[in-house]
Amino acid sequence: MEYLDFELPIKELEDQLDKCQVIGLESDVDVTNTCKQIEKKLLETKKSIYKNLTAWQRVQLSRHPNRPYTLEYITNLTKGSFLELFGDRNFKDDKAMIGGIGKIGDQSYMIIGQQKGINTKMRQLRNFGMANPEGYRKALRLMKMAEKFNIPVLTLIDTPGAYPGLEAEERGQGEAIARNIFEMTRLKTPIICVIIGEGASGGALGIGVGDRVFMMENTWYSVISPESCSSILWKSWEYKEQAAEALKLTSSDMKRQKLVDDIIPEPLGGAHHDKDTTFKTVEQYIVKAFSELKDLSTTDLVMKRMDKYSKMGEFKE
Repeated sequence: MEYLDFELPIKELEDQLDKCQVIGLESDVDVTNTCKQIEKKLLETKKSIYKNLTAWQRVQLSRHPNRPYTLEYITNLTKGSFLELFGDRNFKDDKAMIGGIGKIGDQSYMIIGQQKGINTKMRQLRNFGMANPEGYRKALRLMKMAEKFNIPVLTLIDTPGAYPGLEAEERGQGEAIARNIFEMTRLKTPIICVIIGEGASGGALGIGVGDRVFMMENTWYSVISPESCSSILWKSWEYKEQAAEALKLTSSDMKRQKLVDDIIPEPLGGAHHDKDTTFKTVEQYIVKAFSELKDLSTTDLVMKRMDKYSKMGEFKE
């Protein structure tokens, strides 16, 4: 297990607990009470740290290397029934954008999401979850296929942003994202979006327009990352923590501003501390959302979606 800077007090207590248990196994000394005291202190410390996280600490948790990525969610949600589909039928297949059909319970979904990669080699293959225009065009092709066969769309968002390279701009990165946003607002099938990690900029919005948009508890959603915001405003990354607070990018901030519909709770310490519970909770939210949307007519579905986004940004004083 890897620990973030603010988790070091937890690491120290866990190390103490491990040593205590080893002493109990390798000697005749009764250390039961000592171990229980350490366990109690450990639980109290975890609650104290994780219930009072700053915006920057939540950004760090969203990037935790042990956190489950899109493919792991897909495998566990669909119980191995996922059939991946490839290519945008225009340029090539983008490995940063995963897409295909899978069953969650008895219902088929067109599942689309960004995949970062679990090690250095895979991250290079997946371009660190930063999709090119062909990735967004593949996503749109699959969404149109879902609409044709009346299959609901599920998107899993986890990206530091769309790929900003010269080649991506030459192939129309901005147009591809804008086209997806436009088409998703009027897609005649239910769309459920779940932000499972980073939700950065247009890279997230390109598959982020939905009837229900959920954020995992320790994720962030913003037009820009705290580091980039800091470098623009202060010409340095040193103010990233201040930028994270100012951007109001946490799940609670997004819910308060009515930019997402609900927050999916995570196990104490984050999604990576109890993956089975995380997957079950996410599945429950998806199933509940679909049950609320499945009986709506296509006209009502699209109108409600458009009304929802039209109301965003309206404030009264």
